Amino acid sequence: MPEIGATLREARMRARIDISEIEAETKIRAKYLRALENEEWGLLPGPAYVRSFLRTYAEALDLDAKLLLEEYKLRHERPSDHDLMPIGAPRRRGGRGGRGGGPMRPQREPRRIPVGLVVGVIVALLIGVLYLLGKGNNDSGDGGGPSAANTTTSRTTTTPVPARTTATSSAAQRKASKKKASAASRLVRLQVVPTGPGPVFACLVDAGGAARIPGLSLQQGGTAGPYRSKSFKLLLGNGNARLRVNGKVRDVPDASPVAFRISKGSFKRVDPGAVPNCS
Repeated sequence: MPEIGATLREARMRARIDISEIEAETKIRAKYLRALENEEWGLLPGPAYVRSFLRTYAEALDLDAKLLLEEYKLRHERPSDHDLMPIGAPRRRGGRGGRGGGPMRPQREPRRIPVGLVVGVIVALLIGVLYLLGKGNNDSGDGGGPSAANTTTSRTTTTPVPARTTATSSAAQRKASKKKASAASRLVRLQVVPTGPGPVFACLVDAGGAARIPGLSLQQGGTAGPYRSKSFKLLLGNGNARLRVNGKVRDVPDASPVAFRISKGSFKRVDPGAVPNCS
């Protein structure tokens, strides 16, 4: 499997989503998102936060969060010190050799199991558990045969969830969904459609200062975008284009050049000198 950070970064870039948009959607600071993409685990608050951030980031990108978490645990989490303690045989109490009060017999040193053997057994158990989990998921996807039913029954009986805990979890999920929907509703969705007859120069900068269209000549017949951000600054070399803002078509005046500032509920034409030119 590719590296965890590379998987996150490639998924975000394929979707053309800026890291500031993920920050607004997930409420995770951009520096922690970059640390996840670069696998700089030491920059994150702790393992519990790493798992929580990783799960949230993966779900925002429609990735398999469970698979990434298992990969992180296998590669970067170690067994606790308690699991690595050597196991020794119980010591015998000292006593006299016979009824007549003879000399004490020397006690043998208890045999200790090598730490390497304990670690090997733990690793083998982890691999076995992961294999069984993967096999159970495959069986479930093939149509829910007996294996999947047994797995479901086992999980239900061994990990009962109190009704109050379930209600609290559902409320938290609804609250998170509302926050996610609220963050998405504040984003602007923009497309630039060249109309001809000639090419049109375009420079598009989002709310985070990233150049989404870094000063390119767009040809008729193509479409640039869609792009998502809280706001945009757009410079066009001429009026040979039209804009789609949140699905609504906006005509561009026949001017050379022409500039706009676009945000949620606002579409303003501004002086070309007030926006970047991507030079």
